[in-house]
Amino acid sequence: MTIFYIILAALAVYVIALYNGLVVARQRVREGWSDIETQLKRRYDLIPNLVNTVKGYAAHEQGTLEKVVAARSAAMNNSGTGEGKAEAENMLTQSLKSLFALGENYPDLKANQNFLELQRELSDTENKIQASRRFYNSMVLSLNTKIETFPSNLMAKTFGFAKEPFFELNDSEKAAASQAPQVQF
Repeated sequence: MTIFYIILAALAVYVIALYNGLVVARQRVREGWSDIETQLKRRYDLIPNLVNTVKGYAAHEQGTLEKVVAARSAAMNNSGTGEGKAEAENMLTQSLKSLFALGENYPDLKANQNFLELQRELSDTENKIQASRRFYNSMVLSLNTKIETFPSNLMAKTFGFAKEPFFELNDSEKAAASQAPQVQF
């Protein structure tokens, strides 16, 4: 009878450990998403300053500036997670590349300290966003692996743990990201 209780206790500890492992993995995914949102907020705050700086030098580039502002608004207003948010953020990244390409065509703008500082800060923020995305995706990989592997998949199904989507580019965005932005006058 004592062996039965020992086996039952060991099984209970194992089940608790599996469940807690799933909870920890889910919390790390949430932490990763929170890190991404923090960096995206920083980027959203920098963009208006950058656009206003460029406006003074490149007033006739209104279309590019409007695209950046529209992409920023779309990204900020997309409150979802996963694929929809990733798509909006990737569109914003592409429009920012076009904005920086404008800077290359205006020597006075390129030499402007405010523009250079904003560009440096935005570049730093983009690097932090990439690091946050990598962290998030590694946590999603860990959670999804636990949800799909035996025996933790039984626990995941029992308690309603769901797979999370990776933060990645779609096919059309991958193609666009591999090409340099076109600036035409």
